[in-house]
Amino acid sequence: MSEKAQSRRAQLVENKRTVIIQAALKLFSMYGLHGTSLEQVATAADVSKTNLLYYFGSKEDLYVSVLEHLLEVWLHPLRGFSAEQDPIEAIGEYIRVKLELSRDHPAESKLFCMEIMQGAPLISAQLEQPLRELVAMKVQVIGEWIEAGKLERIDPYHLIFNLWSTTQHYADFSTQVQAVTGKTLADPEFFTQTLENIKGLIFNGIKPRP
Repeated sequence: MSEKAQSRRAQLVENKRTVIIQAALKLFSMYGLHGTSLEQVATAADVSKTNLLYYFGSKEDLYVSVLEHLLEVWLHPLRGFSAEQDPIEAIGEYIRVKLELSRDHPAESKLFCMEIMQGAPLISAQLEQPLRELVAMKVQVIGEWIEAGKLERIDPYHLIFNLWSTTQHYADFSTQVQAVTGKTLADPEFFTQTLENIKGLIFNGIKPRP
C-alpha cells in the first residue's frame, strides 16, 4: 500500500472513530455508562455493532475514549499558559473560553463530573499522569508570574482549582443556576455578566497589592 493510500486510510479510520465518539458522547451524557448500550451507539453513529467493535473493543473502551476526548477539550485552553504572557490577560481569556465550553457543552461537562464523583474508576491513569503533569507545568508558569511580581502570592494549585470550579459550575449545576436566576449562559447578556463577575472575583484575589 502506498504512503498516500495509508494516509487516506488512517484519516478514514480517524473520521469514523470521531463519528462514533460523538454519538457515544451524546448517549453517555444522557444515560450514563450502564444505561447506554452498544446497539444504541451503533444506531446513532450509523454503523453496525460489529463495525463499532472494530474501532473500540468494548463499551468500557469506548467510554474511556469519550472521557479522554472530553478531558482534552476541557484542558486545551490551559495548555496556552506561558510565562511570557500577561497573567491577567491570559487568565481572563481562560475564564472566557471555559465559560464558552460550559455554555456550549454542558452535557459533556456533567458526564465528566459524574465520572469524577464516582472516583474516576476508568480514567484514574489519565488523571494521575497526563493531567498531573500538565497542571504541574502550569503551576510553574503561575509561580514565575508570582516571582515576577505580576500576581499576588497565592497557591497556584488553588487558583487553578478555583478557575475550574467557578466556570464549570455553570455547566454542572446549570439547572440550579436557571432555577435561581431564570437565566442560562445561552442568554448573551447573562453570559457577559457572568464573565465579568467571575473575572472581577478572581482578579481581586490575584492582582498584586500596593
